[in-house]
Amino acid sequence: MAGELNAAPVLSTPEDHLFEYAVVPTDDQTKARSDDELRDIYEITRTAKEVREGGWRKIGLQFSDHMLCDAPRVVQLLEAELASLPQPTVPTSTADLQSTATACPEPSTTNNGQCGRNVQQNGTGCGCGKQAPAPVESQPKARRVYVLADTSYSACCVDEIAAEHVNADVVVHYGRSCLSPTSRLPVIYVFTKHILDRDAALAEFEKEYPDKEAKVVLMADVTYQIHVLSLLSELQGRGYVNLLATEIVHNPMGRIPNRKVVDVQGKEVEISHGSETSTGLDLRDYSIFHISQPPTALLLALCSRVKNLYIFQTSSDSSSLYSAQRLLGRRYARLLSLTTAGIIGILVNTLSVSNYLSSIDSIRKQIAATGKKSYTMVVGKLNPAKLANFAEIDGWVVVGCWESSLIEDDAGFYKPVITPFELELALASDDERVWTGEWWGGIEAVKPPIDEKPEEKKSEDNENDETQDTADTEQASGDGELDSEEESAPPEFDWRTGKLVSHSRPMRMAASKPKSAKKEDSSEKPDAPPRSSALTLRSKAQELASVNGVVSPGAEYLRTQRTWVGLGTDFDEEASMTIEEGRGGVARGYTVGGEGEKHLMS
Repeated sequence: MAGELNAAPVLSTPEDHLFEYAVVPTDDQTKARSDDELRDIYEITRTAKEVREGGWRKIGLQFSDHMLCDAPRVVQLLEAELASLPQPTVPTSTADLQSTATACPEPSTTNNGQCGRNVQQNGTGCGCGKQAPAPVESQPKARRVYVLADTSYSACCVDEIAAEHVNADVVVHYGRSCLSPTSRLPVIYVFTKHILDRDAALAEFEKEYPDKEAKVVLMADVTYQIHVLSLLSELQGRGYVNLLATEIVHNPMGRIPNRKVVDVQGKEVEISHGSETSTGLDLRDYSIFHISQPPTALLLALCSRVKNLYIFQTSSDSSSLYSAQRLLGRRYARLLSLTTAGIIGILVNTLSVSNYLSSIDSIRKQIAATGKKSYTMVVGKLNPAKLANFAEIDGWVVVGCWESSLIEDDAGFYKPVITPFELELALASDDERVWTGEWWGGIEAVKPPIDEKPEEKKSEDNENDETQDTADTEQASGDGELDSEEESAPPEFDWRTGKLVSHSRPMRMAASKPKSAKKEDSSEKPDAPPRSSALTLRSKAQELASVNGVVSPGAEYLRTQRTWVGLGTDFDEEASMTIEEGRGGVARGYTVGGEGEKHLMS
């Protein structure tokens, strides 16, 4: 036995260190910036010009967490720039203009105080020879600027939910962005401008690519995009002949997401899509020299589309040639763990991307088509503690943009979390599932649900009727057996453990129950032989819990596997008792039963 304790163990933080916590300063916080630097970094002039041209009065500024230290000064500079611009005057309303254009400047006492003469057709007077006064113009309402600090979901997406809380007319998004199309509000993107060590970047490029005929595409993070074309011109002057560059476009589904490839003259270069029939430049013959650390979703998407990828680090990290093969293998192992999942949770990680509602509907239908059950949940920003509350879920799929759908640090999650692209592979059969190395993270590649044509439905109904007649004959023979899909389906095994899995398709029996009911109705024909009255054994799968007549695997889990059922009493049966008066009084002394004995508190 260990030594005895001489004092009580310390189970909490000492009071002296109660409000102390470590803060790691970033490069943006280590030095104070002047107003001119902030104007240039946050593009105050361009932002104010676009706001004025759009006529927006309520502006929401969305900052990332590390930019919030600059938010107050950016607001002051933007308000000052907006005030310095000439403000256009606008009429009060169309009705006011019409009334002032036709009103008589000297109304008479007839017709309720209005002039009784006819109004001219041109609307400039009433015919009395006097002109109506000019339209009265009013100054526009003052502009209001709001800071959207704590984003609802990922910082790369436009937070339309927070913007609608203040009824914003436009959102100014600062910093990195996924450039996914929004569904409601207009957006002004300000990527901010960062300083680049050009000499170090050029030296690193020449070190990695000494061959002057090397095929390389220059690419950078959006915060360093302003340096790409100048670096291309400098490298071409040093003898490189097969260099291309990228420019930012709003196209997440491009061969290079949100980029188009241009030559030295700035002309767009057509890119092949990888198929045999497509024409254009094949990116698999080119390497990419990327400035700054890209998001992991971009690395996984590019690893199968280009020859190789070299990352030039702008921070203290060392630059290196990146390989995503190990990370791709890890993603493939993740999706294999959901092949035998019976209950899949759909995590909504965005409410701003334009097609998120149709994507959720399509994912639901994909899951239902394989006999599995899905539950849709909105939990805000994802973390392991939130998802661990749903123990009945076997796996999760994230509905979000092409960057936020990938959960990088997923080791702490209780169940695997995958992307919609990975879910499509997981739901495929073992014979159809082929891993080609292609990868995508967001809902942009989710295929819309395919609706059956009326002709196909009619032919399918005819086939079902013929099959039903055959089934009725077999059932009427008296064997009493239910030839369900659950019994006729091939066995499924877990690829990781090799064990037989019997709960991977819990909704299959729910689909077979209406067929069994139809068989019973059709068997009541005059010429049909009498059914057997022998007892038959029902499958346990038919005893699943249901909610409003719908089979619910989640409710079945709560009924059979959860041991805690909520707060309650430990006594099932209690004898009735007479109501008695309890203690009364104040804390220094209580009285029991009205004027009974007084109990003093010690």
